[in-house]
Amino acid sequence: MGAVKHLSIDIETFSSVDITKAGLYKYVQSPDFEILLFAYSWDFGDVQLVDLAQGERLPQEVVFALADPNVIKHAYNASFEWYCINKFYYSPLPQWRCTMLHGLYCGYTAGLAATAVALGLPEDKRKMSIGSALIRTFCVPKKAKPKTQTTALFPQDPLPNRTMPHHEPEKWQLFRSYCKQDVVTEMEIEKRLSAFPIPEREQHLWVIDQQINAFGVAVDMSLVDGALQCDEIITAELMGEAVRLSGLDNPKSVKQLTKWLTMELGEEVANLKKETVKSMLNNTDDGAAKRMLEIRQELSKTSTKKYVVMKEAACEDGRIRGLLQFYGANRTGRWSSRMVQVQNLPRNYMKTLTHARDCVKAGKVDALKLIYGNIPDTLSQLIRTAFVPAPGHVFLVADFAAIEARIIAWLAGEQWRLEVFATHGKIYEASASQMFGVAIELITKGNPEYELRQKGKVAELALGYQGGPVALISMGALTMGLTEEELPDIVKRWRATNRRIVDLWFSLENAALEVMRTGQPVGVKGMLLAREGDYQNGQDFFTITLPSRRKLFYTRPFLHENDFGKEALHYHGINQKTKKWDRISTYGGKLVENVVQAIARDCLAESLIRLHYAGYKTAMHIHDEVVLDVPAERANLDEVCGIMGQPIEWAPGLVLKADGFETSFYKKD
Repeated sequence: MGAVKHLSIDIETFSSVDITKAGLYKYVQSPDFEILLFAYSWDFGDVQLVDLAQGERLPQEVVFALADPNVIKHAYNASFEWYCINKFYYSPLPQWRCTMLHGLYCGYTAGLAATAVALGLPEDKRKMSIGSALIRTFCVPKKAKPKTQTTALFPQDPLPNRTMPHHEPEKWQLFRSYCKQDVVTEMEIEKRLSAFPIPEREQHLWVIDQQINAFGVAVDMSLVDGALQCDEIITAELMGEAVRLSGLDNPKSVKQLTKWLTMELGEEVANLKKETVKSMLNNTDDGAAKRMLEIRQELSKTSTKKYVVMKEAACEDGRIRGLLQFYGANRTGRWSSRMVQVQNLPRNYMKTLTHARDCVKAGKVDALKLIYGNIPDTLSQLIRTAFVPAPGHVFLVADFAAIEARIIAWLAGEQWRLEVFATHGKIYEASASQMFGVAIELITKGNPEYELRQKGKVAELALGYQGGPVALISMGALTMGLTEEELPDIVKRWRATNRRIVDLWFSLENAALEVMRTGQPVGVKGMLLAREGDYQNGQDFFTITLPSRRKLFYTRPFLHENDFGKEALHYHGINQKTKKWDRISTYGGKLVENVVQAIARDCLAESLIRLHYAGYKTAMHIHDEVVLDVPAERANLDEVCGIMGQPIEWAPGLVLKADGFETSFYKKD
């Protein structure tokens, strides 16, 4: 094997398909897709450009290098370059490295421009700000307009819907520079992060993720079309009824409806948010006002918009590709979603999903009204079922049982919880039993003690990461029938019965503070907390090495007083409220949440790798659940659950359990 070389690449492309709506795969599969510019650099040297739009060709050495396993290809958001280039050339996926992934792994944000700013790159190394305007000019079709001077100048132009290089020669020269500059920025990011490489296991997992995204998942287009038709009919009916009831020009207008409801009810209506409307409905007897609120609630079912996204994103073969974003949550490494947002699908509660699907496909609006009542809610519940296996296949859907609760018990060494998961697994009942000193056998339906299960459940959902009464309320404690007065007692009891978990919060917090004060690494429960830096390249991190040996990175850390006047670890990252790069404060419970969710992610990753090598095709995965597209004759749910429940080498003593079901369409069992 010869010496490994590096080829850094950035391309600019054209397609009549809107990539923001349809995604990468449909964009590239468009017949008019083409690569306009190809900028590249050998071994991080000077950048060269090939102007394919003006007839230049890739040098043969570059064409050969794309297929050469001794040449590592680098790009920012490499899945784009890899898939685009492979429409015309051959370049195996395992040879590619994604600089965006490298940035995410090291705790930075997504986006080439944003990452350059967060890294503090000098102006000559940053992405050119004019890029978006140039892309709108050359990479997307022009909006239809009357004949202009440009079209008059080029009356024989075979591509009237496009701006070609000869139409805007000065802008095209700028576009060439922009493409080359992206390679410069990408290489500088790679250089700055070079001391903190992506682990080989994560690189391998990225390859599998690209294969899962390229395989995609089939969509039942007859259900999608039927849902859109039903939605159009029922929306028109509801709007008509609302106009008749209220006399308003636009009953969907928040301003108009708020004013009307205020007059109708004789009291100020603050807003029309989901929870406000729900509360008002529970306290309103007025016929017209109540019905208007019901209509508002029905018309606000935004989840039906997912059907529109499905229609936009489905490729010619009826499959949607590219639904998953690798390392989308860069604090933990968990996946996030693109386009349809499969990580945030409405739940289904109906028992007759098949019949409801048939009614929607046939456009039987009257039957849907008669049987199911609220049609927008019915369509919402059927969103999941639009995902279907390939012909002759079934879905095997399997997920980990209570995985975060299992991991935090294993990490903390909370023995009674470990025994629960090793035996019956009824953690809500067991938690209530421990908290209130009641035999678990009594916490069963029909017994008065069964009401304690609700307290155990909400405590389990809310308190594992140092939450208090506010966390209980956020998790729905008050809607479960609990009173605000009894919440502090629930917190106190849960913490008293989970002392090792409480110790874990403070162990991680104190270790983080010690690392920051002394610069010395500290071990906690099989994890290593450390301060790492590459000062030549301006990098400074607080890191946590997980049991899997993957690291969590906290960028540019420092100690500072938090909102409670207590010294705390701070770092730079994306503020979840503002979505901007900002200073963030953390504490023991939040660090525990980070590592538990990160370990849960690593368990899912382990299963994805195992299932891949067992020959299973993963169509998608949602949180801790996998959806496999399997030939009906090979469907073996026990085997899949067995693979997911196997011990993991780096997590000795962690007992995992997976449950699942077989189905002809995706659903929540």
